Amino acid sequence: MKPEIVRSETIYEGKVFDVRIDTIRENGKTHDREMVIHSGSIVILPIFDDDTVALVRQYRHATGKELLELAAGGIEKGEDPESGAARELEEEIGVTAEKLELLCSVYVSPGFLSEKMHIYMATGLTEVGQKLEGDEDLTIERYSFEKLHEMIENGEIEDAKTIVGITMAATLLSGTRASLPA
Repeated sequence: MKPEIVRSETIYEGKVFDVRIDTIRENGKTHDREMVIHSGSIVILPIFDDDTVALVRQYRHATGKELLELAAGGIEKGEDPESGAARELEEEIGVTAEKLELLCSVYVSPGFLSEKMHIYMATGLTEVGQKLEGDEDLTIERYSFEKLHEMIENGEIEDAKTIVGITMAATLLSGTRASLPA
């Protein structure tokens, strides 16, 4: 049963997310729920003709280190997820895709965060050059699915969206591409 919202207050409005406190009534009891409100994001797994996947290596301040991850970004106001995926693919990886296929959509951390990530696989790629935003400093690295799985297993890839995207794409493609693990 969905709880009754007694009160809702936005306590922070930011560029990327807002913070809201909802007071809810559930089973006769009242509780406060702190939430990060996010418009959603897209993640892109680009597969090149040589069956390699492009990832980006970038410093993530919240972790205090560089991470290797799939290209990703926020959904802009009025933008649908697929258009956002095409935009981010061109900005960060510097390619356009003949085909974008939604692999899955997942909530990042539904206990306190409203963000839903839409993970796409991109194929039929054409190089057009990166269009990085002013605060982006990243390098592109390409790996085979076999190497990516090794990197996940040995802890070199720690980013959840990247692990989900690689796993979903490998599962989808395992019956159609001999180079992918079963």
